[in-house]
Amino acid sequence: MAKFSVSPLCSPPSPRLQLHRQPFFTVSQPIAHPASSATDSNFTFTFATTSNLTPKVVVTRERGKNNKLINALAKHEISCLELPLIEHLRGPDFDRLPHALSDNAFDWIIITSPEAGSVFLEAWKTAGMPRTRIGVVGSGTASIFKEALLSSNKSLDVAFSPSKATGKVLATELPKIGNKTTILYPASAKASNEIEEGLSSRGFEVTRMNTYTTVPVQHVDQMVLKQALAAPVVTVASPSAIRAWKNLLSDSDWSNYVACIGETTAAMSRRLGFKNVYHPTQPGLEGWVESILEALGSYDELLR
Repeated sequence: MAKFSVSPLCSPPSPRLQLHRQPFFTVSQPIAHPASSATDSNFTFTFATTSNLTPKVVVTRERGKNNKLINALAKHEISCLELPLIEHLRGPDFDRLPHALSDNAFDWIIITSPEAGSVFLEAWKTAGMPRTRIGVVGSGTASIFKEALLSSNKSLDVAFSPSKATGKVLATELPKIGNKTTILYPASAKASNEIEEGLSSRGFEVTRMNTYTTVPVQHVDQMVLKQALAAPVVTVASPSAIRAWKNLLSDSDWSNYVACIGETTAAMSRRLGFKNVYHPTQPGLEGWVESILEALGSYDELLR
């Protein structure tokens, strides 16, 4: 049976994770040093002047996490507007994670997002870098561990990735180790129970820890939002991000295109009422770019 951390649904605001900075907004093609900036009391807005093109794609991950996508789209001469929609906060189990790692020897640590990986690595270093076997949901999550693997003296082993980058497939394919396989699953407080339920049904002993959560950004500049609403395609990398975009739209009749990183986010987009939703079969940067190009192609066809 799965073990779940018991966390109150309504709790005082969590402090922001120290490894992140506040969101910002950038018009970019490609990434370059900013030429000018303007600030207010809450946020810094930075504008790149490498291109005068009107942005075609809105990228919505947190500050510093959009660069790979922006640069990949720049190779196709596609300009982007950076509008972070969510930010990550510490979860109720954040402070317990280092102790869980130092006091227990789990057969697997399951990591299903880059953010979960970043939070885990911080705790793992605090715990003294114990020997750990990692299972990741896909290549994007695995890339978070690249630098740590070089300096871990082989105490960190990214040993499993499923045939398809989804939590459901991971829970189906994760190898058992011995008669009783123990799992530590540090996750977002907003993640579904799909993984621990799937693993528990196979006889794994799962301990879930809600180490972080996601919330909508506190402030969006109206000028930047106006630009975003005019862009043909908005990209989203999580259900939280598409929910935040839906909330920003309010009563707007916006009906442009949504390009999702994978099928879970696409399913949420459709449930929220978006009609023009695109996503790759396999989550990942390359497939995501192809989906964005497909969405842009459909938009261009509509204008003809």
